[in-house]
Amino acid sequence: MITSEGLQKLKEEHDHLWRVERPDVTNKVSWAASLGDRSENADYHYNKKRLREIDSRLRYLRKCIDDFKVIEYHPHMDGKVNFGAWVDIENVEKGFKRRLRIVGYEELKSNKDYISMDSPMAQALLNKTVGEEAVVETPAAKFVWMIHKISYDKD
Repeated sequence: MITSEGLQKLKEEHDHLWRVERPDVTNKVSWAASLGDRSENADYHYNKKRLREIDSRLRYLRKCIDDFKVIEYHPHMDGKVNFGAWVDIENVEKGFKRRLRIVGYEELKSNKDYISMDSPMAQALLNKTVGEEAVVETPAAKFVWMIHKISYDKD
C-alpha cells in the first residue's frame, strides 16, 4: 500500500534515474571504455557498478509503481485513524507530543514524521478516534498516547 503522494515520489525518482542519471553514467562508462585497458580503469569499474545499481533501482521502482495499491482519501475515513492519516498524539505521563503519518514502508525514507503501518505505534493507533488512548507495548516499556487530532491530505 502507498499514498498517492508516495506513488508520485516514486514516479519522479524513476523518471530522474531514467532520464538524467542513467544517460550520464552510460556516457561515463563509454568514455572510460574508450581509454583502452579496462582492467585497471577505476572510472570504468566505478561507473559500471553505478549503472548496475541504477538499473536495479529502476527495476524495483517499476515493480513498485505497477504493484502497489494506492490508498486514496475517502470521506468514510474521517474521524478514525486509517492508512495515510496524520495523527496528533500526546503521552501525558512523559509530556511528549508528536504528529505522525501512517504510511507504507517505501514512503519512510527521509520522512521523520512518517511511521510504517506495520509498526507497533501504527498498529495501536489504527481505527482509534479522537479522545481515545492508544497503548503501545514494546519490549522495553508500555506507553499510553492520547489522540488529539486526526486529519488526511485530501487531493
